[in-house]
Amino acid sequence: MRRKLTVAGAALAALALGIGTATAQDKTAGDEPSRVESMQQNGFDFEDGQTLAQGLSIPWGLAFLPNGQALVADRNSGAVMLYKGFGAPDVIGGVSVPPQEGDFDERGLLGLAVSPSYEEDGYIYAYHSTAEDNRVVRFTIDDFAPEPIITGIPVALNHNGGRLAFGPDDRLYITTGDADDTDNSQDPDSLGGKILRAEPDGSVPEDNPFENSLVYSLGHRNVQGLAWGSDDEMYASEFGQDTWDEFNHIEAGANYGWPIVEGVGDEPGYVDPLLTWTTAEASPSGVEIVDDVAYIAALRGERLWTVPVLGGEVGGEPEAVLVDEIGRIRTVEAAPDGWLWVTTSNGSGGDVIMRFPPLEEQED
Repeated sequence: MRRKLTVAGAALAALALGIGTATAQDKTAGDEPSRVESMQQNGFDFEDGQTLAQGLSIPWGLAFLPNGQALVADRNSGAVMLYKGFGAPDVIGGVSVPPQEGDFDERGLLGLAVSPSYEEDGYIYAYHSTAEDNRVVRFTIDDFAPEPIITGIPVALNHNGGRLAFGPDDRLYITTGDADDTDNSQDPDSLGGKILRAEPDGSVPEDNPFENSLVYSLGHRNVQGLAWGSDDEMYASEFGQDTWDEFNHIEAGANYGWPIVEGVGDEPGYVDPLLTWTTAEASPSGVEIVDDVAYIAALRGERLWTVPVLGGEVGGEPEAVLVDEIGRIRTVEAAPDGWLWVTTSNGSGGDVIMRFPPLEEQED
């Protein structure tokens, strides 16, 4: 089997930005070009990927509303942007973030997530840094008044985690980093170096693995990606220190070893990763799973790793796509039409959001 970025099927879906759907054969009234043809005429190439936005500076969080419109978090400014269609986004509001202190400052507005009950409650969730902590807030588009629901997550210039995602159980999962203090990861009373699990209001679910605690798993260094397979198994990416980055199968209550173990340690009481890469190959951030293929965004590695997964295991050799094509890849999310959106973290106003079709397996 070989994998490539290719158009999945003959009918090409138009952008899921509240524009609707069309195929290359569909014509609008008056023999005007179809939406797909219009996009192609304006420089969008379905084979090579489409640049949806450019000139950005560290677009970090990415989430989709039920109508297909896209929310994007601008890390450094704290602005939440809403892309309704082509052209400039609407800035629906902003959260207060600390001023950047150099190129290695990773604080700011990080993950975004949309409530699974959005059509009833209208809630959007965000993870952001303050001078005192990292925290999770929620707000609505119509009333942008961020309400803190989880506070006290350790903060530092780096190792802040920051990914938010609702799981198949409709609970909110939050990834945190060790905040440059390795003791946090093994401390059950610290929210740093963990994957947290919360009710949508920020309270502790009754069935969490540790009583009266948001902690779902521990022993992490800096997790920035998590996703679920078709069988509801959970996976996460994790930055290593100097040697090994990790891709882990996440289980409730499990300890993933940091700082005692980096990579595969075969140490009793600690869960070994499914896969490891050198830090030059990966430095993994966002994760998405489509049709039991995990897509793992690599920053230092400047590529998108693809890994078949099922049942908490890896089903084949990882393969890299987009190698050195768009720079440092931060986030990958599947839009409602099934296509992948990726954001870059190249900085200096040179970041983009691009759209690619998912992989298609073909016989050689």
